[in-house]
Amino acid sequence: MRTGFRAVERGLEAGLPLRLYHKAKRRFWDPAALDFREDREVFLRLPPEGQDLLLRLASLFLGGEEAVTLDLLPLVARVAREGRLEDEMYLTTFLLEEAKHVEFFARFLEEVAGREGSLAHYHSPHYRRLFGELLPEAMERLWRDGSPKAQVAAALTYNVVVEGVLAETGYQGFFRLAERLRESGRAMPGTLEGIARVREDESRHIAYGLYLIARHLEADPGLWEVVEGRLGLLLPEAMGVVGELFAAYPGGAPLGLTPEEFFAYASGQLQHRLRILERARALGVRALSGL
Repeated sequence: MRTGFRAVERGLEAGLPLRLYHKAKRRFWDPAALDFREDREVFLRLPPEGQDLLLRLASLFLGGEEAVTLDLLPLVARVAREGRLEDEMYLTTFLLEEAKHVEFFARFLEEVAGREGSLAHYHSPHYRRLFGELLPEAMERLWRDGSPKAQVAAALTYNVVVEGVLAETGYQGFFRLAERLRESGRAMPGTLEGIARVREDESRHIAYGLYLIARHLEADPGLWEVVEGRLGLLLPEAMGVVGELFAAYPGGAPLGLTPEEFFAYASGQLQHRLRILERARALGVRALSGL
């Protein structure tokens, strides 16, 4: 039985979750408002391999966004059970944003790419392992196990690797494709606006995941073993997704994209997140004061 209301007794607690909540409110956007008419015309003028690459990228994103939308609820329930009101307030915006990302990529595939039938053939073994097994297993564990170890494993999977490494690398792919198209006098303004909005949302999601991990590391530095062990499991799968994407184009990826560039970008994103977590290992949540 609930015996009191913390917000009534002490007010809201200032901190990163509440700051992220306020940022999310100020930066609201609607995927249904994007104009894809010019994007459709550009897509139709692309060579078949260019169309295929955009279809592949968008199908990977749509499947991933669907997965993270479905898999977030155990974390929302867990922080609510712990009475972390500000965390739950932020996570309500987080869940809405993941749903909007599903809507955006679904619209792109229907209205820009003119999808026909299932795109599941674009989902490679490493992708299916990460999104079909490791992510849901880590998140669903939170229904029955709210231990710091389980929460750190979940945040590493969801926020650090899926969002902070793999999704960030995918956004870079979209932006590099857009640069190539602009060089040839073409542009996809609706798509680029949507990707920029999604990326901004994800930056807040990643910040929350780092905060969650930092809070637990501050309480128990020994959880660093969980960080190292989980990353050792996840990173081969994430890098495998990047490798499988380029392996689909043995003659070279369309529009001059190279695997070396994207492996380097993914590694850079990982190192950036690891530096933050290493500071958190020593400083706790104070390491995130700049986020």
